[in-house]
Amino acid sequence: MSKTDLVEIFKKRTRHPYRPRASHIIEKLFPEFDYFNTPSMSLVAGLTTFMDKNLYVIAQQKPKPEDFKTKGDLEVLNRGMLTSDDHSFILSVLKKARAMDQESTFIFCIIDTYGADISMYSAQRFQAFFISHLIREFLTIPLRTLSLILGEGGSGGALAIQVTDIRAQMDDALYATAPPESMASIIFRDPTRIDDALAILKPTAKELRSLGVIDRIVPSPEDVTNCHAMAENVKDFLSRAIKDLSRSRIKRLIKKREMRAKQYGVYKKSGPLYDLKRYIEKPWKKAFRKPPPDIKIVNYTNLMEVGESYGDIRPEEGAEYVECGMTSGGKRRGGCGKLIPLQRFLENYNVCPECGFSYTLDASGWIDCLTDPGSFHELHRNLTVDQLLEEDAITDYYRDFLARQEGRSQFKESLVVGSARIHHFKVTIAVSEFYFCGGSMGVVFGEKFRRAVDYAIQENLPFVSLCCSGGARLYEGISALMQMVKTIESVNRLKRHGLPYISILADPSTGGAIASYAALGDIVIAEPKALVIFAGPRVMAARGFEVEEELVRSDSLHSISKDIYKNLGYYHKIRGIQEVVERKDMKYAVAKYLDFCARIGYGPKKIRRKSSKRTMVL
Repeated sequence: MSKTDLVEIFKKRTRHPYRPRASHIIEKLFPEFDYFNTPSMSLVAGLTTFMDKNLYVIAQQKPKPEDFKTKGDLEVLNRGMLTSDDHSFILSVLKKARAMDQESTFIFCIIDTYGADISMYSAQRFQAFFISHLIREFLTIPLRTLSLILGEGGSGGALAIQVTDIRAQMDDALYATAPPESMASIIFRDPTRIDDALAILKPTAKELRSLGVIDRIVPSPEDVTNCHAMAENVKDFLSRAIKDLSRSRIKRLIKKREMRAKQYGVYKKSGPLYDLKRYIEKPWKKAFRKPPPDIKIVNYTNLMEVGESYGDIRPEEGAEYVECGMTSGGKRRGGCGKLIPLQRFLENYNVCPECGFSYTLDASGWIDCLTDPGSFHELHRNLTVDQLLEEDAITDYYRDFLARQEGRSQFKESLVVGSARIHHFKVTIAVSEFYFCGGSMGVVFGEKFRRAVDYAIQENLPFVSLCCSGGARLYEGISALMQMVKTIESVNRLKRHGLPYISILADPSTGGAIASYAALGDIVIAEPKALVIFAGPRVMAARGFEVEEELVRSDSLHSISKDIYKNLGYYHKIRGIQEVVERKDMKYAVAKYLDFCARIGYGPKKIRRKSSKRTMVL
């Protein structure tokens, strides 16, 4: 493929209407393919034989031009996006594959999607939980796995089936945290600025390989519509990858998945050689890799987020009363409108004592709400992006944004971790700080979460997380998205060591946070009326989807969770929300579950320490 402009690649190759779809490649490569009856046209799956191996194929597929025959076809908004039904079906396929012979069975995933389905249908069926459980399954499945970004890899919808042993991408395919036009609308308020969005996202195969997101680049034919040539290139990749994987034991591959997940977001190297390299390269990178001069961050949000001003009361210093339902911007979000004494309001953890209307609570408020007074000891307080990312990865507009966060919170990042006691039970705790970057998941968030889990394992402590997040931090591109994998891997290790994990969902719990660690609690508790959804209602409405916000809040989802046990074949290991608890009672609820775990012997085990014998020298 000849070198060309990135926007041209995106418009004329990645999204070419006649670019081969997954089904085209499958037909060329596997003439005896046994198709499964999938829930939608966006999912192609089946079983075939390739190189004398049983090969399960799971493929996402965008619609083909011939699929649009009627006006009704054009009105289907989630074409090319997998629904919760599709994700449930994939979990069933993986369960079936687990029963096959490990040495002769492989899984091959083909990715080509704008993202996961964000309709109310999927949202009410725990779409975010399905994504989290799929990533976890691919991290732990005792089979050899491969994946290929065929055209477009969009957000968590792509990530759900991309975390494999060998990961490839076509050289003209793009894989990003959000579709570029959506990124442009969000950051620049101008969907036509795709070129600037692509410069920020860095979605190309070469860039992603340097970050360890993919391993191999598959060449595309000069003619993007040449299905035969593309299929031959995919065949070459598949043949070599299967040979390479066959040389490695499955236990070693699973360990490699774990180690790889731990490294996401920790890219900065140290030592004299790297310091010298940075010194030499710095002037050039400064000159050629500056962001466009007219970039202006209007508001921080993304496809999976609510804005950082969500639920912001911000009473002026010295104010004695809070008008229930009124925000700092002078807008009413509900509530009873009564004037509540400020001290009374704060003692009730930002909840109106008259009507129960709540404002988003910051990390310090949640720590006071959940832990015994004076028992919280913060860990890794001073960890920053400068310690994890190379200098050129932290663009000027990102630094400006971080500077604007100063003073919004007493903490230095969007996750606060430490040790504490909850009604005398010693725990490790991780609390989102919504008032720092909207509680967004970035590389520091993921690394602090991993270190907190390491501490819990080292000290043999239960783990409690509180999610209050707007989603992935777009400023860090794909590195932020990969923190979903990192936090899920951390939870896997926690469970492998037999330590209880309690996940609390505060308002809001959205985006990558709810589609990763927050969905994997042994117990999942939510506060009343917490927004629990992968893509926020505002984003859904902007994309043309119908929105009934009350149906994706914790009370409604908790009610739906009761029916999960009637349909375990659909939900697999997902159990939804076990309990909805008011903030003032949350500490008791957590202690209740910690006590239960201790009574049944599930949880921290007493560590026998060898007594050191002293030898007397006469």
